[in-house]
Amino acid sequence: MADRHRPRRGSMGFSPRKRSLRQFPRINSWPDSESKEIRVQGFAGWKAGMTHIMVRDTNPKSTSAGQEVRKAVTVVETPPMHVLAVRGYRMTPYGKQTAGEIWADVSDEGPTNLFPRYANQTRGERDVEEGRKPAMRGGRIPKRGQSKVEESAKSLRDQELTEVRLIVCTQPDTVRSVPSKTPEIMEVGLVGGDTDAKIDWAIERLGGEIGLEDVYKVGEEVDVVGVTKGKGWQGSIKRFGLKLLSHKNSKRRRQGGNMGDFGTGYVRKTIRQAGQVGYHKRTELNKKILRISQPNEADITPAGGFLNYGEVRNPYMIIQGSLPGPAKRLLRFRDATRPRKISGEVEVTYVSTSSKQGV
Repeated sequence: MADRHRPRRGSMGFSPRKRSLRQFPRINSWPDSESKEIRVQGFAGWKAGMTHIMVRDTNPKSTSAGQEVRKAVTVVETPPMHVLAVRGYRMTPYGKQTAGEIWADVSDEGPTNLFPRYANQTRGERDVEEGRKPAMRGGRIPKRGQSKVEESAKSLRDQELTEVRLIVCTQPDTVRSVPSKTPEIMEVGLVGGDTDAKIDWAIERLGGEIGLEDVYKVGEEVDVVGVTKGKGWQGSIKRFGLKLLSHKNSKRRRQGGNMGDFGTGYVRKTIRQAGQVGYHKRTELNKKILRISQPNEADITPAGGFLNYGEVRNPYMIIQGSLPGPAKRLLRFRDATRPRKISGEVEVTYVSTSSKQGV
C-alpha cells in the first residue's frame, strides 16, 4: 500500500514556543515609507472585548456589494500617549546602535508613577535621603533640563543617523479597568522628511501628548502585535493537534507514536512534545480600523459592561476581527508591513451594545 501524505502537524515557523518575557510586546522594525509628511507609525491600547456591527459592503466585486453585512469586531481603549523622548540610531558593523537621546523634563508635569512619590528626585538622591547606599543607576527616566535638550539635539544632528524614533509611555491611570497604574515605556517609529526635520518635529512635542486621531484614520489597515492568552503546560495533542493513538496502545493514547530513530542519540527539535501553550508574542497582519471615537459619539460600552473589563471611558477604536490576548491585555499597533492594494471606505450602520452576559 502506498504511503499516505498529509500536511505536517505543528508549524516550525512558531518555534520556539516559549513564554513571552513581558505582557506587552516589543516591535523591532518599522516599515519604510516615501511620505514627506512626518507622522508617528505606532500606538498602543487595551483590549476591552468583542461585539458585532453592521457595515455596508463597499467592494464592487463582492456578491454582497451595497448590502449590509454583519462583522465581528474588537473594541480597544486608546487613551493618549505621553511623549518622553526622541532617540536616534546610527548604523555600525554590528547593526543599528543608539546614537543619542533627547529626554523631556517630566518632573513637574507628565504621567504619574514614572517617579512614584519622588517626582523631583533622582534615585540616588532619595536613597541618600532614606539612609541607603546610593544606587549607581537612576530612575525609570533620566532627569533633564532645557540646556540638556539643546546639547543633546546638537549632538544628534552632528551624527549620521539612519533612523529616528519616539519614546512614549501609556497613561493607565486614566483607565479604570486596568489594575496596574505604572506607565509602560516603549518606542514608536517616525516616518517622513529628513533626519533634522524629524528631530525638530519631535522636540516640539516633548512632554506633550499624541492621540489616536493623530496617528491613524478610519479605513486604514494596521498590524496588531500582542501576547496571546496563556494556557500553561499542555500535552502534544492540544499543543500540536496530534492524532490519538489506537485504543490498543500499550501505554497511553495522548502522545506521539515515537520520539525518533534509534541511530540519533538525542530527541530532535522537530519532534512534537508537550510544553508551553499560549502567552506567546503574535502579530496579526492587515487589521482594518472601522471606527475611531469622536468626542460627541455615543457610548460603546454594552449593557452590563464588557466581560472581565468593565466600561470604556476613554477614546477607543473598533477593529475588524479578533485580536490576540485576553481582556485588559495591552496591544500595540504598527503601520501595515504588507499593505494590500485596495482599502475601501467604511460605512458602519449599527454597533451592538447588547449585554455580553446572556441577560
